Amino acid sequence: MIIIVMGVSGSGKTTIGKLLADSLDWEFSDADSFHSPGNVDKMRRGIPLTEADRMPWLQDLQTAIKHWLQENKNVVLACSALKDSYRQFLVLDSGCTNTKSDRIKLVYLKGPYELIQTRLQERSNHYMGEKLLNSQFDTLEEPLDAISIDVAQPPQIIVQNIKTALKI
Repeated sequence: MIIIVMGVSGSGKTTIGKLLADSLDWEFSDADSFHSPGNVDKMRRGIPLTEADRMPWLQDLQTAIKHWLQENKNVVLACSALKDSYRQFLVLDSGCTNTKSDRIKLVYLKGPYELIQTRLQERSNHYMGEKLLNSQFDTLEEPLDAISIDVAQPPQIIVQNIKTALKI
């Protein structure tokens, strides 16, 4: 199974994804590591990515998901996946014909702008700063087919809520 933990920057995708993967003894992967150096540089400078910037990144993620499914791996993937079209590309087009695979689950980390902004202000070791938060929320198309989790809760509670919702 592949669990895609999605949301805006600062919602806790990496923290929750790692904790979830550790609690399940699964592999963890962060979509940030799939970005090109050019994309990282743009984001570091507060420049939102274009669709052209994102496409190679999405293609690399799709390839990784296909590989994990072929290898029957259990992976938690932290990935913004802000637009429905990105999620469709990753989930529906990852070798799962034209229906969403029951082997890929979406978990949406949802939180209010003010909470996420505070988290980004407190974060110092990441290229994605609060400059891009407005563009993240502007781009976000909240998923209708995901497990929605309130990020205001403590991380361990969030992980338990995800496991309960997924029955794992």
